Amino acid sequence: MLSLSDGTKKGLILGSTAVLPRNLRVKSRVSLLASLEVGIATRSDLLIIAHPKSGNTWLKAMLSRLYQVRFGFPEQLLNKSDEYARLNPAVPRLAATNGYYSYEGAVGEELKRPNSALRDKAIVFLPRHPLDIAVSWFFQFTKRQSAHKQELINAFIEHPVDKYTVSMWEFVRNSDLGVEFLIDYLNGWRVALAGLERAITVRYEDLRTHTELQLARINTLLGEDFSAQEIAEAVAWGSVDNLRKMESEGKFRQGGMTLRNPDDPNSFKVRRAKIGGYRDYFNRDELEELDALVQARLDPALGYTTDHAGH
Repeated sequence: MLSLSDGTKKGLILGSTAVLPRNLRVKSRVSLLASLEVGIATRSDLLIIAHPKSGNTWLKAMLSRLYQVRFGFPEQLLNKSDEYARLNPAVPRLAATNGYYSYEGAVGEELKRPNSALRDKAIVFLPRHPLDIAVSWFFQFTKRQSAHKQELINAFIEHPVDKYTVSMWEFVRNSDLGVEFLIDYLNGWRVALAGLERAITVRYEDLRTHTELQLARINTLLGEDFSAQEIAEAVAWGSVDNLRKMESEGKFRQGGMTLRNPDDPNSFKVRRAKIGGYRDYFNRDELEELDALVQARLDPALGYTTDHAGH
Protein backbone atom coordinates (compact mmCIF):
# COMPACT_ATOMS: atom_id res chain seq x y z
CA MET A 1 0.00 0.00 0.00
CA LEU A 2 1.36 3.39 -1.01
CA SER A 3 2.39 5.52 1.97
CA LEU A 4 2.62 9.23 1.32
CA SER A 5 4.96 11.54 3.21
CA ASP A 6 3.56 14.35 5.32
CA GLY A 7 4.99 16.88 2.87
CA THR A 8 3.33 15.15 -0.08
CA LYS A 9 -0.01 15.05 1.73
CA LYS A 10 0.21 18.78 2.39
CA GLY A 11 1.12 19.46 -1.23
CA LEU A 12 -1.87 17.45 -2.43
CA ILE A 13 -4.21 19.38 -0.15
CA LEU A 14 -2.91 22.73 -1.37
CA GLY A 15 -2.91 21.67 -5.01
CA SER A 16 -6.37 20.13 -5.03
CA THR A 17 -7.96 23.19 -3.41
CA ALA A 18 -6.13 25.88 -5.39
CA VAL A 19 -8.88 26.33 -7.98
CA LEU A 20 -11.69 26.79 -5.45
CA PRO A 21 -13.25 30.21 -4.78
CA ARG A 22 -11.44 31.98 -1.95
CA ASN A 23 -13.94 31.37 0.86
CA LEU A 24 -14.37 27.71 0.01
CA ARG A 25 -10.62 27.31 -0.53
CA VAL A 26 -9.85 28.73 2.91
CA LYS A 27 -12.53 26.63 4.61
CA SER A 28 -11.40 23.44 2.89
CA ARG A 29 -7.72 24.02 3.57
CA VAL A 30 -8.27 24.81 7.23
CA SER A 31 -10.26 21.61 7.73
CA LEU A 32 -7.93 19.32 5.77
CA LEU A 33 -4.67 20.82 7.02
CA ALA A 34 -5.89 20.80 10.63
CA SER A 35 -6.50 17.05 10.39
CA LEU A 36 -3.08 16.55 8.86
CA GLU A 37 -1.33 18.66 11.51
CA VAL A 38 -2.98 16.82 14.39
CA GLY A 39 -1.96 13.54 12.76
CA ILE A 40 1.64 14.70 12.42
CA ALA A 41 1.69 15.76 16.07
CA THR A 42 0.12 12.48 17.18
CA ARG A 43 2.75 10.43 15.31
CA SER A 44 5.65 12.59 16.49
CA ASP A 45 8.29 11.74 19.06
CA LEU A 46 9.09 15.41 19.71
CA LEU A 47 6.61 18.28 19.56
CA ILE A 48 8.07 21.78 19.19
CA ILE A 49 5.82 24.71 20.06
CA ALA A 50 7.05 28.08 18.87
CA HIS A 51 5.76 31.22 17.24
CA PRO A 52 7.32 31.86 13.81
CA LYS A 53 10.77 33.49 14.10
CA SER A 54 11.58 31.97 17.48
CA GLY A 55 14.33 29.55 16.40
CA ASN A 56 12.16 26.64 15.32
CA THR A 57 13.84 26.13 11.93
CA TRP A 58 17.30 26.59 13.44
CA LEU A 59 16.61 23.96 16.09
CA LYS A 60 15.30 21.51 13.49
CA ALA A 61 18.41 22.15 11.39
CA MET A 62 20.73 21.23 14.27
CA LEU A 63 18.67 18.16 15.15
CA SER A 64 18.73 17.19 11.49
CA ARG A 65 22.51 17.48 11.39
CA LEU A 66 22.91 14.96 14.21
CA TYR A 67 21.07 12.33 12.16
CA GLN A 68 22.67 13.38 8.87
CA VAL A 69 26.10 12.54 10.27
CA ARG A 70 25.01 9.37 12.03
CA PHE A 71 23.00 7.89 9.15
CA GLY A 72 24.45 9.58 6.08
CA PHE A 73 21.41 11.64 5.09
CA PRO A 74 22.04 14.51 2.60
CA GLU A 75 22.62 17.85 4.28
CA GLN A 76 20.19 19.66 1.98
CA LEU A 77 17.32 17.53 3.32
CA LEU A 78 16.09 18.72 6.72
CA ASN A 79 13.92 16.68 9.04
CA LYS A 80 10.68 18.66 9.36
CA SER A 81 8.44 15.75 10.38
CA ASP A 82 8.80 12.29 8.83
CA GLU A 83 11.53 12.87 6.22
CA TYR A 84 14.18 10.87 8.10
CA ALA A 85 11.87 8.29 9.71
CA ARG A 86 10.79 7.23 6.22
CA LEU A 87 14.46 6.53 5.44
CA ASN A 88 15.26 4.96 8.79
CA PRO A 89 12.54 4.19 11.38
CA ALA A 90 15.09 4.64 14.19
CA VAL A 91 15.01 8.42 13.67
CA PRO A 92 12.43 10.29 15.76
CA ARG A 93 9.55 11.99 14.01
CA LEU A 94 9.19 15.72 14.64
CA ALA A 95 6.21 18.02 14.75
CA ALA A 96 6.52 21.80 14.94
CA THR A 97 3.59 24.13 15.37
CA ASN A 98 2.65 27.58 16.59
CA GLY A 99 -0.50 25.93 17.95
CA TYR A 100 -2.65 28.97 17.22
CA TYR A 101 -2.93 30.45 13.72
CA SER A 102 -5.53 28.98 11.39
CA TYR A 103 -5.25 25.19 11.03
CA GLU A 104 -2.33 24.96 13.47
CA GLY A 105 -4.74 25.96 16.21
CA ALA A 106 -6.15 22.43 16.01
CA VAL A 107 -2.92 21.11 17.52
CA GLY A 108 -3.11 23.70 20.28
CA GLU A 109 -6.70 22.78 21.08
CA GLU A 110 -5.88 19.06 21.08
CA LEU A 111 -2.89 19.58 23.37
CA LYS A 112 -4.98 21.50 25.87
CA ARG A 113 -7.55 18.69 26.23
CA PRO A 114 -6.98 17.06 29.65
CA ASN A 115 -6.94 13.50 28.30
CA SER A 116 -5.03 14.19 25.07
CA ALA A 117 -2.21 11.80 24.18
CA LEU A 118 -0.17 14.82 23.07
CA ARG A 119 0.25 15.82 26.71
CA ASP A 120 2.47 12.77 27.32
CA LYS A 121 4.89 13.56 24.49
CA ALA A 122 8.31 15.15 24.70
CA ILE A 123 7.57 18.85 24.17
CA VAL A 124 9.92 21.79 23.68
CA PHE A 125 8.48 25.28 24.10
CA LEU A 126 10.63 27.89 22.35
CA PRO A 127 9.84 31.40 23.59
CA ARG A 128 11.73 34.50 22.42
CA HIS A 129 11.59 38.15 23.42
CA PRO A 130 8.28 39.28 21.89
CA LEU A 131 9.79 42.41 20.31
CA ASP A 132 12.50 40.41 18.57
CA ILE A 133 9.79 38.06 17.33
CA ALA A 134 7.67 40.99 16.18
CA VAL A 135 10.39 42.58 14.04
CA SER A 136 11.47 39.30 12.47
CA TRP A 137 7.82 38.34 11.98
CA PHE A 138 7.28 41.62 10.09
CA PHE A 139 10.03 40.72 7.62
CA GLN A 140 8.79 37.13 7.34
CA PHE A 141 5.19 38.18 6.74
CA THR A 142 5.95 40.93 4.23
CA LYS A 143 8.88 39.38 2.34
CA ARG A 144 8.86 35.61 2.73
CA GLN A 145 5.50 34.15 3.77
CA SER A 146 3.97 31.75 1.26
CA ALA A 147 0.79 32.99 -0.41
CA HIS A 148 -1.34 30.13 0.92
CA LYS A 149 -0.22 30.56 4.53
CA GLN A 150 -0.65 34.33 4.40
CA GLU A 151 -4.16 33.90 3.03
CA LEU A 152 -5.05 31.51 5.86
CA ILE A 153 -3.60 33.76 8.57
CA ASN A 154 -5.39 36.82 7.20
CA ALA A 155 -8.64 34.85 7.08
CA PHE A 156 -8.08 33.86 10.71
CA ILE A 157 -7.39 37.27 12.25
CA GLU A 158 -10.01 39.99 12.68
CA HIS A 159 -8.09 42.69 10.81
CA PRO A 160 -6.16 41.29 7.81
CA VAL A 161 -2.70 42.72 7.18
CA ASP A 162 -1.71 44.02 3.74
CA LYS A 163 1.94 43.08 3.33
CA TYR A 164 2.42 45.71 0.63
CA THR A 165 1.32 48.72 2.67
CA VAL A 166 1.84 47.93 6.36
CA SER A 167 4.71 49.75 8.06
CA MET A 168 6.91 48.09 10.64
CA TRP A 169 5.51 50.28 13.44
CA GLU A 170 1.92 49.56 12.46
CA PHE A 171 2.63 45.83 12.24
CA VAL A 172 4.51 45.62 15.53
CA ARG A 173 2.45 48.01 17.64
CA ASN A 174 -1.10 47.87 16.33
CA SER A 175 -1.76 44.84 14.13
CA ASP A 176 -3.43 41.60 15.16
CA LEU A 177 -0.02 39.96 14.66
CA GLY A 178 1.94 42.47 16.73
CA VAL A 179 3.49 42.68 20.16
CA GLU A 180 0.28 42.74 22.22
CA PHE A 181 -0.85 39.49 20.65
CA LEU A 182 2.64 37.99 20.99
CA ILE A 183 2.69 38.75 24.71
CA ASP A 184 -0.65 36.99 25.17
CA TYR A 185 0.58 34.09 23.03
CA LEU A 186 3.72 33.56 25.12
CA ASN A 187 1.88 33.99 28.41
CA GLY A 188 -0.78 31.49 27.36
CA TRP A 189 1.61 28.76 26.30
CA ARG A 190 3.76 29.15 29.41
CA VAL A 191 0.71 28.42 31.56
CA ALA A 192 -0.66 25.69 29.29
CA LEU A 193 2.57 23.68 29.37
CA ALA A 194 3.62 24.35 32.96
CA GLY A 195 2.22 21.13 34.44
CA LEU A 196 3.29 18.69 31.74
CA GLU A 197 5.89 16.18 32.92
CA ARG A 198 7.83 15.93 29.64
CA ALA A 199 7.61 19.57 28.55
CA ILE A 200 10.67 21.79 28.79
CA THR A 201 11.17 25.47 28.01
CA VAL A 202 14.19 26.46 25.95
CA ARG A 203 14.34 30.20 25.42
CA TYR A 204 15.73 31.33 22.09
CA GLU A 205 18.24 33.51 23.93
CA ASP A 206 19.52 30.54 25.96
CA LEU A 207 19.72 28.41 22.82
CA ARG A 208 21.74 31.18 21.19
CA THR A 209 24.18 31.76 24.08
CA HIS A 210 24.48 28.16 25.38
CA THR A 211 23.71 26.21 22.25
CA GLU A 212 25.49 22.95 23.01
CA LEU A 213 24.04 22.76 26.53
CA GLN A 214 20.47 23.36 25.34
CA LEU A 215 20.77 20.96 22.40
CA ALA A 216 22.03 18.32 24.83
CA ARG A 217 18.97 18.95 27.06
CA ILE A 218 16.67 18.37 24.12
CA ASN A 219 18.44 15.18 23.12
CA THR A 220 18.20 13.90 26.70
CA LEU A 221 14.46 14.61 26.55
CA LEU A 222 14.31 12.54 23.35
CA GLY A 223 16.28 9.72 24.97
CA GLU A 224 19.12 9.98 22.44
CA ASP A 225 22.79 9.28 23.13
CA PHE A 226 24.68 11.76 20.96
CA SER A 227 28.15 12.55 22.26
CA ALA A 228 29.45 16.00 23.15
CA GLN A 229 31.53 15.90 19.97
CA GLU A 230 28.50 15.09 17.81
CA ILE A 231 26.51 17.88 19.41
CA ALA A 232 29.38 20.36 18.93
CA GLU A 233 29.60 19.45 15.23
CA ALA A 234 25.86 19.93 14.78
CA VAL A 235 26.04 23.32 16.48
CA ALA A 236 28.91 24.42 14.25
CA TRP A 237 27.06 23.26 11.14
CA GLY A 238 23.95 25.08 12.33
CA SER A 239 25.74 28.39 12.85
CA VAL A 240 24.13 31.51 11.42
CA ASP A 241 26.98 31.99 8.95
CA ASN A 242 26.84 28.44 7.61
CA LEU A 243 23.06 28.22 7.33
CA ARG A 244 22.90 31.64 5.67
CA LYS A 245 25.62 30.58 3.23
CA MET A 246 23.74 27.38 2.37
CA GLU A 247 20.48 29.27 1.98
CA SER A 248 22.09 31.89 -0.28
CA GLU A 249 23.51 29.10 -2.45
CA GLY A 250 20.05 27.53 -2.78
CA LYS A 251 21.09 24.23 -1.22
CA PHE A 252 17.92 23.48 0.74
CA ARG A 253 15.10 21.55 -0.94
CA GLN A 254 12.21 22.39 1.33
CA GLY A 255 10.02 25.50 1.42
CA GLY A 256 11.01 26.64 4.90
CA MET A 257 14.63 27.21 3.92
CA THR A 258 14.45 27.71 0.17
CA LEU A 259 15.93 30.91 -1.25
CA ARG A 260 13.36 33.62 -2.00
CA ASN A 261 15.24 36.74 -3.14
CA PRO A 262 19.05 36.60 -3.16
CA ASP A 263 19.24 40.40 -3.51
CA ASP A 264 17.25 41.12 -0.31
CA PRO A 265 18.91 39.92 2.93
CA ASN A 266 15.69 40.67 4.84
CA SER A 267 13.89 38.00 2.80
CA PHE A 268 16.25 35.26 4.01
CA LYS A 269 15.00 32.67 6.46
CA VAL A 270 18.32 33.02 8.28
CA ARG A 271 18.40 36.79 8.74
CA ARG A 272 20.28 38.32 11.70
CA ALA A 273 19.55 36.08 14.72
CA LYS A 274 20.49 38.98 16.99
CA ILE A 275 19.35 39.07 20.60
CA GLY A 276 17.76 42.47 21.25
CA GLY A 277 17.98 43.33 17.56
CA TYR A 278 14.58 45.02 17.68
CA ARG A 279 16.30 48.08 19.18
CA ASP A 280 17.88 48.83 15.80
CA TYR A 281 14.49 49.55 14.19
CA PHE A 282 12.76 52.07 16.46
CA ASN A 283 13.46 55.53 17.85
CA ARG A 284 13.79 56.29 21.56
CA ASP A 285 10.13 57.15 22.17
CA GLU A 286 8.96 54.07 20.30
CA LEU A 287 11.33 51.86 22.27
CA GLU A 288 10.12 53.30 25.56
CA GLU A 289 6.51 52.57 24.61
CA LEU A 290 7.26 49.03 23.45
CA ASP A 291 9.48 48.15 26.39
CA ALA A 292 6.89 49.47 28.84
CA LEU A 293 4.24 47.30 27.24
CA VAL A 294 6.40 44.19 27.60
CA GLN A 295 7.29 45.08 31.17
CA ALA A 296 3.65 45.58 32.13
CA ARG A 297 2.08 42.57 30.44
CA LEU A 298 4.59 39.77 29.84
CA ASP A 299 4.68 36.95 32.40
CA PRO A 300 7.86 37.49 34.50
CA ALA A 301 8.38 33.72 34.62
CA LEU A 302 9.46 33.87 30.96
CA GLY A 303 12.52 35.84 32.04
CA TYR A 304 12.25 38.98 29.91
CA THR A 305 11.16 41.57 32.50
CA THR A 306 12.92 43.24 35.43
CA ASP A 307 10.65 41.34 37.81
CA HIS A 308 12.65 38.22 36.93
CA ALA A 309 15.98 38.20 38.75
CA GLY A 310 19.02 37.69 36.62
CA HIS A 311 17.49 38.94 33.34
